[in-house]
Amino acid sequence: MKFVRPAALFAALAALPHAAFAAPDAASDADLKQLRSQLRELRETYQQRIDALERRLATAEARSASAVAVATEADRTAARAESVAKASAEPAPQRSAGESAFNPAVSLIIDSKFTRLQRDPSTYRIDGFIPSGGEIGPPRKGFSLGESELAFSANVDHLFRANARFALAEDDGAGVVEVEEVNVETLGLSSGFKVKAGRFLSGVGYLNQQHPHEWDFADAPLVYKAFFGPRLQNDGVQLRWVAPTDLFLEFGTEVAGGQKFPGAERTRNGAGLWTAFAHLGGDIGASSSWQVGLSHVRTNPRERGFEDGVDGAGAALAHSFSGRSQTWIADFVYKWAPDGNSSVTNLKVQGEYFQRRETGDLNYDIGGINEATSAARFRQSGAYLQAVYQFMPRWRVGVRGDWLRSGSVDLGALSSAELPILAGYDPTRQSAMVDWSPSEYSRLRLQLARDKSRSGESDNQVWLQYVMSLGAHGAHKF
Repeated sequence: MKFVRPAALFAALAALPHAAFAAPDAASDADLKQLRSQLRELRETYQQRIDALERRLATAEARSASAVAVATEADRTAARAESVAKASAEPAPQRSAGESAFNPAVSLIIDSKFTRLQRDPSTYRIDGFIPSGGEIGPPRKGFSLGESELAFSANVDHLFRANARFALAEDDGAGVVEVEEVNVETLGLSSGFKVKAGRFLSGVGYLNQQHPHEWDFADAPLVYKAFFGPRLQNDGVQLRWVAPTDLFLEFGTEVAGGQKFPGAERTRNGAGLWTAFAHLGGDIGASSSWQVGLSHVRTNPRERGFEDGVDGAGAALAHSFSGRSQTWIADFVYKWAPDGNSSVTNLKVQGEYFQRRETGDLNYDIGGINEATSAARFRQSGAYLQAVYQFMPRWRVGVRGDWLRSGSVDLGALSSAELPILAGYDPTRQSAMVDWSPSEYSRLRLQLARDKSRSGESDNQVWLQYVMSLGAHGAHKF
């Protein structure tokens, strides 16, 4: 088929009327026949192309619609299959935690001491106060094991974390292991709440929550020794709440057995000790921070025993107190470091004030002959204040002053001469230290102290201590 260019055809068509009007008889029948033939061929050619394009478009649209339909049906089928599987499937069993899945953090704190003392540490006592029965005296003269710690901790699952801490100490030259903490605490409770259950260090005060290797001095202040002997430890439940505020604001309470001083061993059901505490803290610019706290401890000891004096045969006389004991604690801490960088220089000042009131009955043994009971009332107090200054990297110096006030003691018909340890006396103690920490895992300390805990006796003391940390060790509290 002969193909005619459209441009030539249009030119011919445009010229055709002019030719017709100009010379209507000039075109022959043959010319007209030829023109009609060319026009017909042109229409057929373009119609074929249009038909071909329309078929291609129809085919493409049909394929697209088919693909969408297939995909939609596949999605529906998959959704139905997933729904059926969820409805009929058994709960997936949890993978058992093997040794490789449960790997607790383990740490060992080695704390050892060398002391030079004027007085016999085995006869140490704090006059003017009922003995707490705790390990409050200095270690034996010369080298001693001190109190090292072995700790384990790990997340049990997404809800609980477990902690265990054991104190490795010595008693009369024999090594002993004491359970210091074994507890479980919650993770991820909403609204800032946390619950801890088991044995734990109470949240009252400031220093009570710290372990001995965290202390800035080799031993606890006198007020902790006399009032808690030397720290308040509970078997019970603790609840804490941190408020969602710009300032640090924490409230807490504890319900515990109260078997240890200032409580006593119990044979009854229920709790024997209750505490409540609150802490508030914040920053002062970029270089300073602070925290204050107020705590209350209440317990009802029954036959809380202690010894004082000897009978004619030289045996110790046993006495006991039963009644109600309440202790209030006010604490504060202030920290300073230039622009918050404590690596070079920093200063920490802290202090706590204790006041205790006890009322009840004192059962006492006079000369080992007979026993008597007298009403007793105590109102006693104590405090410490300390400052520690890091004057260059790794080196610190510190001073601490301790004092106790035996206050008013009403023993009823009993005289203080019959119970010498309860005679009015105000113990004091002054300490100074310098320590060097080559790294965050080691510390060497020299401490000098003048202790006047015993009436009429002064004890000048020299302490050398090293503290070494092995294994995982978390950050210390503020």
